[in-house]
Amino acid sequence: MFQTFDETANPDDGPARLDALRQAMAIEGVDAFLVPLADVYQGEYVAPRDARLAWLTGFTGSAGFAAVLADVAGVFIDGRYRLQVRDQVADVFTPVHWPEVKLAGWLNEQMPDGGVMGYDPWLHTISEIRSSEKSLANTGITLRAMDNLIDPLWTDQPDAPRQPFTAYPIENAGESHADKRARLSAEISDGCTLLTQPDSIAWLLNIRGTDTERNPVPQAFALLHHDGAVTLYALPGKADGITDHFGPHVSVVDQTIFADHLTQQSGPIRVDPKTCPQAVKTLLGDKVVEGSDPCALPKARKNPTEIAGSRAAHMRDGAAMVQFLAWLDAEAPKGGLTEIDVVKRLESFRRDTNALRDISFETISGAGPNGAIVHYRVTEATNRAVNVGELLLVDSGGQYIDGTTDITRTITIGTPPEDAIASYTAVLRGMVNLSRTRFPKGHAGRDLDAIARQPLWDMGRDFDHGTGHGVGAYLSVHEGPQGISRRNTVPLEPGMILSNEPGYYREGAFGIRIENLIVVEAADDLPTADDREMYQFETLTFVPFDRRLIDVGQLTDAERGWIDAYHRTTLDKIGGRVEGAALAWLQQACAPL
Repeated sequence: MFQTFDETANPDDGPARLDALRQAMAIEGVDAFLVPLADVYQGEYVAPRDARLAWLTGFTGSAGFAAVLADVAGVFIDGRYRLQVRDQVADVFTPVHWPEVKLAGWLNEQMPDGGVMGYDPWLHTISEIRSSEKSLANTGITLRAMDNLIDPLWTDQPDAPRQPFTAYPIENAGESHADKRARLSAEISDGCTLLTQPDSIAWLLNIRGTDTERNPVPQAFALLHHDGAVTLYALPGKADGITDHFGPHVSVVDQTIFADHLTQQSGPIRVDPKTCPQAVKTLLGDKVVEGSDPCALPKARKNPTEIAGSRAAHMRDGAAMVQFLAWLDAEAPKGGLTEIDVVKRLESFRRDTNALRDISFETISGAGPNGAIVHYRVTEATNRAVNVGELLLVDSGGQYIDGTTDITRTITIGTPPEDAIASYTAVLRGMVNLSRTRFPKGHAGRDLDAIARQPLWDMGRDFDHGTGHGVGAYLSVHEGPQGISRRNTVPLEPGMILSNEPGYYREGAFGIRIENLIVVEAADDLPTADDREMYQFETLTFVPFDRRLIDVGQLTDAERGWIDAYHRTTLDKIGGRVEGAALAWLQQACAPL
C-alpha cells in the first residue's frame, strides 16, 4: 500500500524538544524563533527531512507555523486544523487561530517591550519577511536571519531525498521542454529567472520526481536564461538518467554549490518574491529583480493534451470509485468495518487499474465525528468503526501518468443522523450551482466563492476552508495560483483545473464534503448574450452522489435537472467500465431523482 497508518509525530516529545529549542535561543541571544512548515522550496508538502514543525510540535497539517518565545509557544493554524491540532500537540503549545490572529499582533501582545525574533532565511520567502518587517515596525520587535536552530537538535533527522528524476513523455505533456523554454525565455530580455518551485521546474523541463510523497515533483532549483538555456541545480546523481532527454541546452550543476554558483551569475536575476527564499535576496543583493514565476500561469492553463489526459484519468478513477462505493454499500451495514478497512479497500480498487502511480494525498476516511476533522488522517491509534446510523466522509485521489484526481463523497451508513439530509442537500446545492456558473473573463476565484456557500448561508452556516484549489497535470494535487476562495484574486482562464468542494462540519457529530474537479472552458453561446467573453466549467469527475441524503424538496428545478443530467452522463461514461454488482449499484445510484 502507498498509505500507512503509523503515527508520524508524538505529542509527548514536544515538551523536551521545546525546552531544548529555548536553550538554543538563549545561547543565540534571540527572544523568539519562527518554525515554519515550509522547506527551502516553499512547498505545501515536505520531505521527512524537512518536517521541522511536526518534529517540534507534533502538528502534521499542510499549513501553519510555530512562534516560540521563552514563556509561550504559539502554533498558528487555520480553520481546517482547529480540531486536529488539539489531538496532536502537547499542552506546552498554544493553538492560535490564523489568519484571524496575525503573527505581528500576537507577538506584540506577547513581547510588549520588544525583542529579537530569529528565523532561517532559507525557509521564509522575500514577501513573507518584508510583510513581517512592515507589520512589526514601531513595535520594538526586530527580525534576525540566522542558522536554523532545529536541525542541530534533531539528532536523527532523515537524509535529503536522493531518488532519481524521470522524463515525462511528450504524449502526456503535449509540448516539448524546448518549446516551453523558448516561449518563456522570450519574455526575458537580459539575465535569467530563478525558479524555486519544484512543480514549475517539473512542468518546464517535462520531468517528474519522487522526492515528496504523493506529489511527483523533483526537488531542485533552476535558472532559465534569456537564450532559453536552463541550469538545473540537483543533488549528485539525481538527473544522471535523463541527460538525453535534456539535450545540450539544459546543464546540471551540483545543488550543494547552488549559493556560490548563483552569485557568479552576471546580469539581473528575476525572482518571485512570493516563493523565493529570503536568503537568495541576501546573496544576490542589487542583482535581484522581482517578478512572478513565469511558469505559474502557463502550467495552470492546461493544454489540450493535458486536459484529455485528465479526462482519461478521471474515467479510470471514477470506475474504481464506483466499485468501491458499491462494495461499501454492501458491506458497511453489516458492521465490522473500520476507517482503515475503507482506505485499504479503496486503494486496492485504484491499484486494480494497473495505472496507479501513487495516491495524490493521504486518503481521508472520517467516520461519524472524525468526518468533522477537515484533514483527518486515520492511524492505528485513531482508527474508528464505521457504524450504522452515521456518515462516512471519504476524500481521496490518485496520481496517474495522464492526470491527478481528487474526489470527495459523503455516504450514509444506514439511516442518516439527524439534520444530515438537510445539511448534505445544502452542500450539494452549493457544489451544483458553482458547477453551473457562467462568468465573464477576468473574474477570479474570490468572485465565485460565495456561490458555493449561499445555500449554507441561508441556513446560517458556513465552512472554514476555501471552496476550491488548483490541481496539476500529474503534478501537485494542490496547485497555484488558481483557486476558488475569498482570498484568491487570480483571474480564472480556460484550461485551469480546480476542485469544487463545499462542506459542512459539526464537531462531535459528522462532516459533509462533496468534491468534483472542474476545468475552465469557453462558455456555450446563448441567444441572449452580448459580445462579452464568458467562461464556464466542464466537470471532470463522474461518480454518483448519495441520493439517500438528498432532499429533493429543497432543490430548484435547475438543480434537480443538473443532478439528473450528471447522473445520466455518469452512467454513460462509467457503466461500460464496471460489471456485475458494481454496474447494478451504479444503475440504481444514477436513476432520476
